[in-house]
Amino acid sequence: MKAFVRPDSYLTLHYRIALVSGPAAGSVFADTFDGRPATLQLGAGQWAPGMEQALVGHEEGSRFAFDLPAAQAYGDRNPDLLQWVTRAMLAQHADPEAPFAPGDMVEFSAPNGGRYSGVLKELGDASALFDFNHPLAGADLRIEVAILGVL
Repeated sequence: MKAFVRPDSYLTLHYRIALVSGPAAGSVFADTFDGRPATLQLGAGQWAPGMEQALVGHEEGSRFAFDLPAAQAYGDRNPDLLQWVTRAMLAQHADPEAPFAPGDMVEFSAPNGGRYSGVLKELGDASALFDFNHPLAGADLRIEVAILGVL
């Protein structure tokens, strides 16, 4: 008897996430179909809640695709998450001699002990502009899924 995906299921699956809108429309953000399958614990925050919800109720062994607007995926881009960081703060989080270039992902320590990442947009002599939005924020997505196993 095949299992159905529940809101707390642990899945083995293949997936492809393609951007439908935005500057990178038509590009593929992630694709596991050509490699090893992925695992996903629903409810653990690995995927946006709207993406997880679209899996619930599907049967093990099924393959399907769905479109998700940005608001239901990773939300709209937040201009407040474009922030200037001093070079001194950047040096605290990475090798000060590191050859940073626009497009690089840099990880920072959060005050609560966690970690967060930002994409370097501009590098000046005294500061650097980072985008702390999720890379998929503001993009409508097309997601193709093959559910291989449900626990």
